[in-house]
Amino acid sequence: MMSLFLSLVFSFSVFAQNVYSVKEKSITGEEFLMSSLKGKTVLIVNIASQCGYTPQLEKLEELYQKYKTKGFVVLGVPTNDFGGQTPEDDKAMKEFCSKNYKASFPILTKKTIQGEGKRELYKILTEQSAKNLQGEVGWNFEKFLVNKQGTVVHRFRSSMDPMDKDLTSKIEGIL
Repeated sequence: MMSLFLSLVFSFSVFAQNVYSVKEKSITGEEFLMSSLKGKTVLIVNIASQCGYTPQLEKLEELYQKYKTKGFVVLGVPTNDFGGQTPEDDKAMKEFCSKNYKASFPILTKKTIQGEGKRELYKILTEQSAKNLQGEVGWNFEKFLVNKQGTVVHRFRSSMDPMDKDLTSKIEGIL
């Protein structure tokens, strides 16, 4: 009986966890508290520097600029998990994003987002979100839309252009 109770409590606490519970590091090495995004709509995107989708960085910046005054944030998450397409260290990746795409949105430090060593943020996004949104990330530039309460509400594949009407209408619907 006690083990059933503990199992239920554990299941609820895992389910109840949202992105605000995570502490990360920014690409500049400073602590980045996801709780600083409370009350904002956030699009979390795993980014890369040498991917066919890398030009989306320009559109992600455009999206960020379009909605940031309404409480919207794009959060870039570099990873080298897919074909080694982000070989740079954090300093070089930050420079690449700002110099080539004028990216001013927050970017986290580069880490894995798959398998055993998956960063905590991606455990929540891919394992603790609604069943229809769960599953490993398939490629660079996959997008997770998080509401103001820190819950994943939509997931978009890599090929979805950041300025696509389907994506922007979902953002506008929860701003």
